[in-house]
Amino acid sequence: MKREFDSTQKLYTLSLLVKDIPGVLSQVARLFSRKGYNIESIASGSSKDPGVTRITIVIRGDELMIDQIAAQCRKLLPVLAVKVLDNDTSVQREFAMIKVRTTDVNMRGEIIQISDIFRASVIDVSRDTLTVAVFGDADKTNALLDLLREFELLEVVRTGTIAMERGRSTIYDDTKLKEEYNYGKNVL
Repeated sequence: MKREFDSTQKLYTLSLLVKDIPGVLSQVARLFSRKGYNIESIASGSSKDPGVTRITIVIRGDELMIDQIAAQCRKLLPVLAVKVLDNDTSVQREFAMIKVRTTDVNMRGEIIQISDIFRASVIDVSRDTLTVAVFGDADKTNALLDLLREFELLEVVRTGTIAMERGRSTIYDDTKLKEEYNYGKNVL
């Protein structure tokens, strides 16, 4: 059953740079929870700078809501930078592993052919299962899943979206001066 959404709502991607301290991911997630916003996807990992983590959050909402939540994120002490990424000017990808039950050789061959069309890799094979890994945008993963649903899906694991701007633009290119960003954060 599909959920109905307001026509003004769409998916937005927020990219954050935060200090790599214990509990920072929880602190960011709690902010969304307190505001009553549902996180569609969240992924975090190291950045080019030691001690700095990059968090990518996908959220459904409208433009006003995303501007408000971005402003709230900027106020958090460990947050160094926040950028709302536009779908047209950013690259967004995710990784997924899909385990499918295979009962015979023909079924196995069909699953491998479908996987090849999506440039997915078979990463594990057993007598009665096949595990496929796919890397790409969410639409690609969803399309592969739709085709593999004809078989018996045993397990699906998705990383969530990771994203960065295309071309020379980076999250470090903020219009705010570093002093403005950190104003008041060092007072405590």
